[in-house]
Amino acid sequence: MYVDEDGYIFDVRIERKIFKGIERGNLDNVNGIVVHQTDSTSAQSTFNSYHNTSANGAHFLIDKDGAVYQTASLLKMTWHVGLMQSRCILKKACNPTETTLITLHNGHWNSTKPKKISDLEKEKCFPDRFPNNTDSIGIEIVGKALGPKDKAVYETVTDKQNESLKWLIAELTSKFNVPMTEIYRHPDVGRKNETEASTAIWE
Repeated sequence: MYVDEDGYIFDVRIERKIFKGIERGNLDNVNGIVVHQTDSTSAQSTFNSYHNTSANGAHFLIDKDGAVYQTASLLKMTWHVGLMQSRCILKKACNPTETTLITLHNGHWNSTKPKKISDLEKEKCFPDRFPNNTDSIGIEIVGKALGPKDKAVYETVTDKQNESLKWLIAELTSKFNVPMTEIYRHPDVGRKNETEASTAIWE
């Protein structure tokens, strides 16, 4: 895999389809990779959404037939993680001095807590937090969440999508020296539907 000075990949397996509107600033370091599903039925519907001025997006999209598209420069951030979960809480390794964070996780849960926790996590440096928008590559896999919103389950990732995902992650981890321990499904690091990318396989 060859990445040029503008962050674009030259590889026969990747089609370049860049959406400048989802690029949000410089991506100076890559500490991890986050795997998502689009909650859409097709690649085109996701591409259409990328034309919105406030669109979230990721660096790559893998279609149901396994086709891989690069949608943003690897030198640019995209908004793909959203509200972050606390790494130290999930790993049961918080510093006792992190009293605000620990207090937020204990006691009554309310709608304001996820943002407060995410804001505290953003103040940390990696690896004390999960990779986020500022230091991770996002990969979208086309797949719809089916059923009522509060019980929706994402479609199973196709074999061709998983083949492409495995190849792409192997290339990216080699290129950017990212350990396999820093590859995550979106719900692992963010507050998302737990079934998102649950059938994605990259090892």
